[in-house]
Amino acid sequence: MIRAILTDIEGTTSSIRFVHEVLFPYARAHLSEFVMTHASEPAVAEQIAAVQREAGLSDEVPLSALIDVLHEWIDADRKVTSLKALQGMVWEAGYRAGAFRGHVYADAVAALRAWHAAGIALYIYSSGSVHAQKLMFGHSECGDLTPLFSGYFDTTSGHKREAAAYCRIAAAIGLPAGQILFLSDVVEELDAARAAGMATRLLRRDDEPLQDVSHRQVADFTQIELDA
Repeated sequence: MIRAILTDIEGTTSSIRFVHEVLFPYARAHLSEFVMTHASEPAVAEQIAAVQREAGLSDEVPLSALIDVLHEWIDADRKVTSLKALQGMVWEAGYRAGAFRGHVYADAVAALRAWHAAGIALYIYSSGSVHAQKLMFGHSECGDLTPLFSGYFDTTSGHKREAAAYCRIAAAIGLPAGQILFLSDVVEELDAARAAGMATRLLRRDDEPLQDVSHRQVADFTQIELDA
């Protein structure tokens, strides 16, 4: 029996185009100014120090060099926790300024609301920071969806293609992995979740063809049945 649903964001609840054509370009365009302006603030300084460690930079390296590294990571779509944290801070400014609103598919919104009303606990697991996740759902085109969720997980729980991350998440949720359904559009993530004991569904949005995999495949959230 499924008692909790853990869902990916990009390509699952939300459009890949929104992430790549709106969020990423906005962060790249505004990251330099943001870091330069807020570098002395504790939360930002903490992430700058983390970037320095990850990139092997000394404390004496100018911020401009560190920003160049961040831009390289953005262009390469690196899943670096410190980068994701800084991107989240930039996006927060954008959301609050009304520059954009978070995209969530209508079928996902309807299903999430129905599952929540039925007592199914809902969780997010994304390579984007927890802060960025809350911003997307808190400032969505359909209003504030954060009351629907019981928790959020990011790369601090582990890599999304490693079973150990899903074991940690199941432990944090407090349920046997077999009672958790993981939704994603990435087969390797679903493989890892299944290895940890979770049930899985593969999202095939935008008329993507069936794949030769063992995971159940659905075109959208209306096709998801909670029969493990």
